[in-house]
Amino acid sequence: MTAQLNSQTTISLVPPGFEIIANHVHMALSEDLGTGDLTANLIPKSAQSIATITCRDPMIVCGIPWVEMVFRKLDNNINLNWTIQDGSPANPETILCTISGNTQAILTGERTALNFLQTLSATATAVNKYVNAVTGTGVRILDTRKTLPGLRVAQKYAVRCGGGYNHRHGLFDMILIKENHIQAAGSIANALKIAAQHAPIDNIEIEVETIAELSQALTAGAKRILLDDFSLNQLQVAVAENKSHNTQARLEASGGVNLDTVRAIAATGVDDISSGDITKNIRAIDLSLRIIETKY
Repeated sequence: MTAQLNSQTTISLVPPGFEIIANHVHMALSEDLGTGDLTANLIPKSAQSIATITCRDPMIVCGIPWVEMVFRKLDNNINLNWTIQDGSPANPETILCTISGNTQAILTGERTALNFLQTLSATATAVNKYVNAVTGTGVRILDTRKTLPGLRVAQKYAVRCGGGYNHRHGLFDMILIKENHIQAAGSIANALKIAAQHAPIDNIEIEVETIAELSQALTAGAKRILLDDFSLNQLQVAVAENKSHNTQARLEASGGVNLDTVRAIAATGVDDISSGDITKNIRAIDLSLRIIETKY
């Protein structure tokens, strides 16, 4: 499954693997269930119900594989019928899913399932607002490592569902040279030289804080440069400086990014804009699970 952004670009919406989702769900159910659901014991074990999940906010849906895993872990015979898929928009009062099966299992899994759905959908929805804000500029919205502990892979997937792109997933898959790394290495040029011994140049990014540092990075052959806390005027100068070099780098703006500023930042001509806001400053989507029929 892919989300079409324009004629040249698609984003993969393939969720994380089975084991990752199963581990997330196992951890979440374990902290909620403990030694068992005392309240669910009020319901006869033989009871069967039909329930619906409804959204109360406008949203981009994300988290369906986690919801399904929650109920499968509790009762493999539960049936979930979705009216929508991850990455799709939904308006308030939309019924997202109809659930049928054992009543105890539905009630036991309710909160854990909704926690995953409200959090991941919140991430996707926040990202989508940024993506919409820069429509037509060609700029990509990138995430950061400022994610909820233990849920980075899930939130990175949610970013893609919202139309954004993933930056590095962790410290293991890309080199990002920051101020302290440069200080320890002695110079921008030396930091890039050492980094090139450990990774391809296209998989190395260096952070700069001034136009002078940008020029040094370009001269040293950097292919990806993060412009940290540059003003709009500085970003424009940086774009012009980049274009003046024979070998140009991909420029990423970071710092001071929010919905009020992102369009103006994109208009400076940078290639990417990264923001921690889309993963750490999210507001959970209001969802409701209601039983509409029960048979004993």
